[in-house]
Amino acid sequence: MQPNQFKVDAANKLKIVALVSVGKHPQSGRVRRSDQDSRAVELGLKLTGDNRSGDSLTVLHAGDPGEQSLRSYAGMGLKSVRVLQLDPAADAVLPLGQHLQQCGADIVLTGVRAESGESSGMVPYQLAEKLGWPIVPRVADIVSVEGGVAEVLQALPRGQRRSVMVMLPFIASVDSAAPEARQSAFGPASRALMDIEVVSSSVDTTRQSWDEAAARKRPKRLKVVKAKTAAERFKAATAKSQGEGGKVMKNESAAEQAQAIFDLLKEEGVLR
Repeated sequence: MQPNQFKVDAANKLKIVALVSVGKHPQSGRVRRSDQDSRAVELGLKLTGDNRSGDSLTVLHAGDPGEQSLRSYAGMGLKSVRVLQLDPAADAVLPLGQHLQQCGADIVLTGVRAESGESSGMVPYQLAEKLGWPIVPRVADIVSVEGGVAEVLQALPRGQRRSVMVMLPFIASVDSAAPEARQSAFGPASRALMDIEVVSSSVDTTRQSWDEAAARKRPKRLKVVKAKTAAERFKAATAKSQGEGGKVMKNESAAEQAQAIFDLLKEEGVLR
């Protein structure tokens, strides 16, 4: 099946919700639409047959309705963007979960992680836990939806794909391997309606106690080459690296496996 083809039951009208966030350019730090979230909107437009009326596809944001980057999503051809107006210090998971329960969504599309804020990638999992829905991570495409079952393509390392069957409703985090989002047009973006709903949520007191700083690249370990001849140095440079000191645990209990992971993290200095 070609990537752009999509099969759906004619009798069933899918209700798709795409969750979007405020993005940040990795080099300049300027506010923009998030790359993965825009790919989620693009996938939602494909699933609904580019139906932009708002009946089938809802683009939803929890936060400040005055963020100009939200209009970049509307510029993809949407007539409106729904915004749950929240205090910046509030936890967005609770109002998002309540809204998704009320609107009767069949498929919820998100990015893998946000480009600003906590950027933990935990929101899809927290929503899935709250709603009791299955979650499919790192989705590259949704091939078909028939009989209440969706065929989903997961993105794997080195360009591989895995086909997964999942019952509706479900949550899918869209990977960067998904089709690239269309360009945002200024006209539709400026004309789009911001459908604002004021909601309340508890303040995230844990996050308020954090100290945030710009992330820095961690130094990589250099492999010590003990080769003496040119042939040995060439072989060492081109040979596939082999993990040393690893351990495969298959028959051990879950507690023993967890303890081994904990010990390794302490040994590597990740946990102190």
